[in-house]
Amino acid sequence: MEKEKEKESISLPPRENYMDNQGLDIMEEEPDILEKTRNEDTGNNLGDGSELSTLQRGNQWPFSRARQFYKTHAQLFRQILMGLLCTAYIAYVLVACILNFQRALALLVLTCLVIFFLAYSFIKRHYGKKLLRCRKPFGNSRLWPWLKWGLMAVALISLILWLALDTAQRPKQLISFAGICMFVILLFVCSKHHFAVSWRAVFWGLMLEFVLGIVVIRTDPGFAAFQWLGEQIQIFLNYTVAGSSFVFGDVLTKDVFAFQALPIIVFFSCVMSILYYLGLMQWLIVKIAWLLQITLGTTATETLSVAGNIFVGMTEAPLLIRPYLPDMTSSEVHAVMTGGFATISGTVLGAYISFGIDPASLVSASVMAAPCALALSKLVYPEVEESKFKNQEGVKLSRGNQKTILEAASSGAADSIGLIANIAANLIAFLAVLAFINAALSWLGEMVNIEGLSFQVIASYVLRPMAFMMGVDWEDCPMVAEMLGIKFFLNEFVAYEQLSQYKNKRLSGIEEWVGGEKQWISVRAEIITTFSLCGFANLSSMGITLGGLTSMAPKRKSDFARLVMSALLTGACVSLVNACVAGILYVPRGAEINCASFLNTANFTNPSYDIYVCCREVFQSITLNTTSPLSPEFSTTTLASCCGLYNHTTCF
Repeated sequence: MEKEKEKESISLPPRENYMDNQGLDIMEEEPDILEKTRNEDTGNNLGDGSELSTLQRGNQWPFSRARQFYKTHAQLFRQILMGLLCTAYIAYVLVACILNFQRALALLVLTCLVIFFLAYSFIKRHYGKKLLRCRKPFGNSRLWPWLKWGLMAVALISLILWLALDTAQRPKQLISFAGICMFVILLFVCSKHHFAVSWRAVFWGLMLEFVLGIVVIRTDPGFAAFQWLGEQIQIFLNYTVAGSSFVFGDVLTKDVFAFQALPIIVFFSCVMSILYYLGLMQWLIVKIAWLLQITLGTTATETLSVAGNIFVGMTEAPLLIRPYLPDMTSSEVHAVMTGGFATISGTVLGAYISFGIDPASLVSASVMAAPCALALSKLVYPEVEESKFKNQEGVKLSRGNQKTILEAASSGAADSIGLIANIAANLIAFLAVLAFINAALSWLGEMVNIEGLSFQVIASYVLRPMAFMMGVDWEDCPMVAEMLGIKFFLNEFVAYEQLSQYKNKRLSGIEEWVGGEKQWISVRAEIITTFSLCGFANLSSMGITLGGLTSMAPKRKSDFARLVMSALLTGACVSLVNACVAGILYVPRGAEINCASFLNTANFTNPSYDIYVCCREVFQSITLNTTSPLSPEFSTTTLASCCGLYNHTTCF
């Protein structure tokens, strides 16, 4: 009997192992069986501590039942919790709107956008297949191609009519439109396969760019939205001061460029890494890529990369499609490269804003460049191979390797160190090289009695026609052409820094011409230049692109090297076409200043651009008024104050 009991006790696993092997649910569902097994294991000896274990199990049993009840109804509990949170948030939004609707307008718009996308996802998840089946008969219909071509014809005719009516008031805009036609024709002449060009991609890419430009620049809601977005980005980036001033001190943070602009890159990189960890950036990129893909007809891989370039740089965006790079066609690789050269990343966007560049123009230029990059890339290098990635379902975006949100924030900040070092090193090197080149050119020019010869002077002559075709006034073309040359041959960082100097001079109210030399450019020229410089298309970026893509797909190194120069020139043309669109659509905003009342209350000790404009109006009134030396609306005190700031022939 003792041997049999011993065998029986050995054949049953211990309680702990039993729970591990069979799972916790068995203990919760069959407590009587476990209790019986426990009694048999101990030989039904209730006098050596089993009473205590029974009491403990009795105390644990209500918690086990509670856990089991929660597991059974977990979905219901989550729905109740989400319902309560949504109700509380809606109540919060309503209270905010009731208290101050203007203040809560941004919150209301963001809430409506989130509700729209949630509703779209719900409909797509539950009714997407049914809707696709309903659309299938129309897709097979012979009328569908005619409908698409008819829609393109209507859009083109509408564009021509709009341009005819709009440019009747401002004929200067026709120059910018001629600039677009010029760049498109030049790129078509340089096309790799002229008869394989997908005109659908070209047309819809340029049309999307133009529509985005109309929304951003012309419509009041779109302009206000992007202006608000730019202001919020600027406010958000200003929080960098809290960290940089603590590390470097207030003096360095305010006065030294390296401690003022570069820390913004650390902060923005950290935030972007967090957004990637949460999956928000991937979601946004996929939505933008879907819109581009259904309109332009491009493949999923190239579209996702170009859409990602709106937010990240030329080496980070291809990481989204890294597993697919080895199998991509040459046309797709060309589009990926062009998208990297034609846009800027979100990290350097913050640095440009810190220079004083208009945030709304920078954001809108980067967004408008995405469809234009795909359009011009398919014009220069059309698809002649069979792509493996025509369907978006075949491409999946990863969320990174970070385990927690803190790890994502830390890795994002750490990853920016290399970018900061690269930017700082490039600025030091390029500015030093530019100074050396200018000194050498000046020395060579003096040998033949040419004074002041420099790289900027050469660029101002060579690229002046290009600046004029973008819609810049002829007197501003030399300065804009200089910045275009600096951007392409050196770095867009240096070019934007030069633009910020011109803008600061204008805002400070100094004279436009000093000693026969123009000191600043007009507001229209500033906007056009901001669009034309918004891109990484410079000679140094070729090495960065080749190094990044080759590390991801080493076997395609020869293909990358063969395509990079064509993609660089195409990306540069994307920025120029963007500038032409801005030149077509730009109109002065804001009410004109009543100079008579403004100058009576103006503080002439702090000159500004508005004071300069109004003083110029005072001088013109004297020049044009032959019956009286001064217009009645201006006083002699006003004239004396203006003459104290600016030199004019009427002041003598």
